Parts: sequence; structure tokens; C-alpha cells
Amino acid sequence: MRILITGGAGFIGSAVVRRAIRQGHEVLNLDALTYASCLENLKEVENHKNYSFQQIDIRDKSDVRETLFDYKPNFLINLAAESHVDRSIDSADDVLTTNVIGTYVLLDAFTKYWHENKKNMSYKFHHVSTDEVFGNVENSIRFTEETKYNPKNPYSASKASSDHLVRSWINTYEIPAIITNCSNNYGPYQFPEKLIPVVILNALNNKDIPIYGTGENIRDWIHVDDHADALLLLLEQGKNGETYNIGSNCEMSNLSLVNLICEILDKQLKPIKSFKSNIKFVADRPGHDLHYGIDASKLLNNYSWRPKFDIKKGVEQTVSWYLNNQEWLDNLSNRQGVGVRLGKI
Repeated sequence: MRILITGGAGFIGSAVVRRAIRQGHEVLNLDALTYASCLENLKEVENHKNYSFQQIDIRDKSDVRETLFDYKPNFLINLAAESHVDRSIDSADDVLTTNVIGTYVLLDAFTKYWHENKKNMSYKFHHVSTDEVFGNVENSIRFTEETKYNPKNPYSASKASSDHLVRSWINTYEIPAIITNCSNNYGPYQFPEKLIPVVILNALNNKDIPIYGTGENIRDWIHVDDHADALLLLLEQGKNGETYNIGSNCEMSNLSLVNLICEILDKQLKPIKSFKSNIKFVADRPGHDLHYGIDASKLLNNYSWRPKFDIKKGVEQTVSWYLNNQEWLDNLSNRQGVGVRLGKI
């Protein structure tokens, strides 16, 4: 496959790029290199003959269209997004323009490109989204592909908007496209503003480990490599016009997850007192949904994908990676938001 991947220097995007190159695909990575992007995530593939990179903002119509027509991919995966809820609360400008306008720019360019070239080969536009668009789980019922959208914060609202744009393009212009909605990702190379890397980084620096509210918020957690495998499988085999939920059935409260990380760090580093003593409960962020749970039965029942990581194995691997890659963390130390929780308005 010849794949154009937007946001390929980010956390999930770089995992997909690495996976795609290992599988023998050709990849062009488009990334604006905003604060959370990191080309060091792609050291493994940067000199590979099938990999190329261009620094492009998906909001730039002329650059996007020119690149699409020049590279001539048959698949496009949209992973470019401002994805941090806390930052969207502090300021929604980049979240809205990148996630909504950027998606429109990609759809517009892809539609023109597809109409001019569709007789030559098969094509697909794969829009990657989140389970946060569904809002809070009611009565412990997990989200399905038919669950109504109920976004509760600027980030989830922007992703819901972009999902609706893609569906409108499928219905209006009949473009070949799919949408995937995934649960919380974790794993190596995650920018240290999200929960798991913040816990690890702050523990290593003997700082407070902040947990919102009482820590009872529940999320379904999936290792980023499992997510990347599912995305590439559905890119090739997913049915145009369909939506697929991706999750690994690993629901856990934030407090339980933080305790698990601290226990793994205690075991590996053997501190004088447990890292759990650094846990500090802080004021909850506005609009914080209590419970997300995702039903991935459609994917599991119709395709060969299965998650390889359970939560304990995945978190152990992730903690070990951060401990063995402190230079990667050090190189990010001057960037805004590293090791802190935002979203305080």
C-alpha cells in the first residue's frame, strides 16, 4: 500500500508509521510538528527507502492538495489532531481549527484527487477518532457504533464535528472512507502531558503525582501498538462507509491505574518509600466524564485483530520503556505542559 499519514510524528501516528514500514508499505508522513510532535519517535524508519516526511499543516489547502496529487497515495489515514482535553479547555483555537477545519481541508483535497484517479486503483480515507465523542457511559452500557454522540468538552466536540464531516462526505460525495473510534491509548513515545507518562515522569523526579478529583474516573485502555495494528488492518479490509470501535476491554479507574504504575516503579527502582506517597488529589477539570467503556464486538467478530497487551503487561512494558529512554524525556523537558495537568480555566 502507498499511504499518506497525517500527524505521523505524534504518539499514535508514529506508531502507525513504524508499523506500516515494518509491514512493507510506502509511507509519506505529513506533520506540522506542533508541541507534542517528535521526529525522534521515527528514528527507526527515518532512513528507510519507503519512508518520507514533509512538514505541512493540514489547514493549508494548497500544500495539502499539492502533496496529495504529487505523492499519489491510494490510502490516507488522518491522525493529525490536537488531542489533549486539558489544552482544549485552556484554549480551543488550535483544537477547533486543526480537528475540524483541517479535516475539511483533507476531505476536500481527497475528494478531488479521488475523482480524478479512481479508475486507476482502489482508494480509502481513514479518519481516526476517539470514544470521547460519546460522552459518559450510562448504566454501565458500553459505547457501540450506534451510540449517539454526546461530547462534553471542546476536544470531544471538535472530534465529533470532524466525524460528522466525514460521514457527510461519504453520503454526499460517496467517497470511500471509514471512521474508527478508539479508547485511551498508552505506550512508548507518549508526550508527557497525559496521565501515564506524567505519573512516570513526576515519580522519577520526586514530584507530586496529580490525580483529578477522587480518581474514580474510568477509562478503557489500549496499548498504542494494538491500536496501530487495528488501524492498518481496517485500512486494508474495512468496509467503506462503516464505523468501527477499537478497544481492548481493559477498563480501569485513574486511581487504580496510578497505583499500578507506582507498584511497578516500586518493584523496579526500590525507593525508600513507595511512590504512592507522591499521589496528590487535585481539583477536577471542568466537564470531566466519569466513565468511558467501548464495545469492540464489530471489529472482534468480523476481523482477525486481537489485542496483544493486557493492562498489566502493557503498563509494565511502558514503564520499562520510559526508564530506559530518559534521554527522550530530557529532550522534551523544555516544552510547555511537560509533567503538569492543565485545564483549570
